[in-house]
Amino acid sequence: MNPSDIKAIAFDLDGTLIDSVPDLAAATQATLKELTLPLCSEQQVRSWVGNGARILMKRALSWSMDTDVSDEYLDNAMPKFMQHYQEHLEKHSRLYPDVVAVLDVLKAQGYPMALVTNKPYRFTVPLLQAFGLDNYFCLVLGGDSLADMKPNPLPLQKVISEFGITANQLLMVGDSRNDILAAKAAGAASIGLTYGYNYGEDIGLCGPDAVCNDFSEILAILESRQAVLEH
Repeated sequence: MNPSDIKAIAFDLDGTLIDSVPDLAAATQATLKELTLPLCSEQQVRSWVGNGARILMKRALSWSMDTDVSDEYLDNAMPKFMQHYQEHLEKHSRLYPDVVAVLDVLKAQGYPMALVTNKPYRFTVPLLQAFGLDNYFCLVLGGDSLADMKPNPLPLQKVISEFGITANQLLMVGDSRNDILAAKAAGAASIGLTYGYNYGEDIGLCGPDAVCNDFSEILAILESRQAVLEH
């Protein structure tokens, strides 16, 4: 990745900007309880998130029932999960350190920014608004905004098209292999964050262009240390 090539940045949401697992776990546990099934732990939910709400619920149900879950059973459970998550949204989630400060710097430097998540769009916008992040992003794509979601490159290709840039001018910042694989497939650069949700795997094994332990390190990679000092 050549930092001077980067003209726009796409960010993941869960595990990148916001730690949303506590709310997702509460909704998952409430759904399992309503279905009179054994309850999972928050730590288990941390290992299940990243592929959208339906896959999260499928993993939770499969674990709780100790068997594969039929599409019909999952279809019945999803409205329950969606309702519970709507009720728990924003209650326990929290911003990761330095997120607002870094986004402020990047916005001041003129980077167009997109939010690309596998979370359903109906939950994404309220969550961004609750944490005051909605004004940073020119484009917000949820997991159901297009015909496919990460690791498919389609969402990042949409960002590239909307921003009028070439693939190598886009930087994808995320915490899971879905983010890195989507970036690779789209021809974009990528930064992998170590603190989020990646199924217990080292994000570096996915082959991002750079790895950051803290959100603030993104600025250093973009050669913006001086801009941080001056901000």
